Amino acid sequence: MININYLAFAIPAFFIFLYMEYAIAVHLKKAHLFKYESSVSNVSIGIAERLLNLFIAASFYDLFFFVYKNYAVFNIPNVWWVWVLLILATDFVWYWYHRLGHQINFLWAAHIVHHQSEEFNLSVSARITTFQALIRNVFWCALPFIGFHPAMVITILAVHGGYSFFTHTQLIGKLGWLENILITPSLHGIHHASDEKYLDKNYGDVFVFWDKLFGTFQKEEEAPKYGLTHPIKSYSFLWQHFHYYFELAEACKREVGIKNKLKIVFGNPATLDQDIRPILEKRFLQHKSPERYRFKFKKYLNFQLIVCVTLLTFITAFFNTLQLHDKVFITLFLLITLINCGALLEQRKWIYYLECLRLILVFAYVFFKFDLLGLIFLPTLSLIILERTFALSQVYRVYVLQYEKIEN
Repeated sequence: MININYLAFAIPAFFIFLYMEYAIAVHLKKAHLFKYESSVSNVSIGIAERLLNLFIAASFYDLFFFVYKNYAVFNIPNVWWVWVLLILATDFVWYWYHRLGHQINFLWAAHIVHHQSEEFNLSVSARITTFQALIRNVFWCALPFIGFHPAMVITILAVHGGYSFFTHTQLIGKLGWLENILITPSLHGIHHASDEKYLDKNYGDVFVFWDKLFGTFQKEEEAPKYGLTHPIKSYSFLWQHFHYYFELAEACKREVGIKNKLKIVFGNPATLDQDIRPILEKRFLQHKSPERYRFKFKKYLNFQLIVCVTLLTFITAFFNTLQLHDKVFITLFLLITLINCGALLEQRKWIYYLECLRLILVFAYVFFKFDLLGLIFLPTLSLIILERTFALSQVYRVYVLQYEKIEN
């Protein structure tokens, strides 16, 4: 009997909700709340996190069970009122994880990706990195340590995460008296704002109690401006994940002595030299023309995303039954494709070579399945011959890398 992970159905459900939100926005003449490039970027990051999480999700439960079995302070029973305590305790732990994630540089490096989007819609909820998932699960260990059973913890975390998905939208306005109890889309939108009066506010994920108790609560007054106070100038999949780690490394490089370097790593993001990012952008990001362009051939990019979502759903559903080489191939193929999507939006010159690498990977997998791995040189040789004969890279740039100028 095939063992299917039914959590895989949450993936198409996510995209159904995204489509519904967009359709409603168009109907309400609010399509400006969405930007194609940002949506692609948001979804790409979410796909990567869900993919890599498959390899470490089981270890989360094992870690919770280890803490519960060996260090639990109390033996908390599984009765109805305990679930009330657990959701409150979960949100309390989240509040402090979230607040520290904004106030300590090495934690902010993992969390900053969630705040990079200058749009605020359901797709932004997908901007979670594997680094962030690992860090917050260390914080969740506090729950089995108190004495909540790991099975209860995993269940409530699913509910907790599901609720926060629906707080990333502008289509739901203020909700009256609920604003005094729950973190609503309006209140969470404040948390994603870059306006000075809204900075470092509303860290709660479900309840507003903790923000009010610890002085970080803020109601929506003026319409917020979303994103970072110092926006990144890239849709690159890789740059969005790693730019802040590069910034920390550069800041540490400028300091003398371990003590000063540790002050950078454990310091507040507000104190980091803001001149570092522009320098790194010039060093690592491809120089662009002052004229503004955007990727025109969206069907090709959309097709790649559809393939990614299909493969992610497949590997999630059958992860426990797939062989290791199948998992490795799908993972590498998906990661290369996601990097490719970001590169298409960024007009990267090396996209063609990435495409060749992906094609060779596909052939290698097929040849491996048919026990013909020794012939892997054939597709590589064929690509070289095609390049020499038909200037394949030039054809690719003409017919695939189509850009249109954006009129100001």
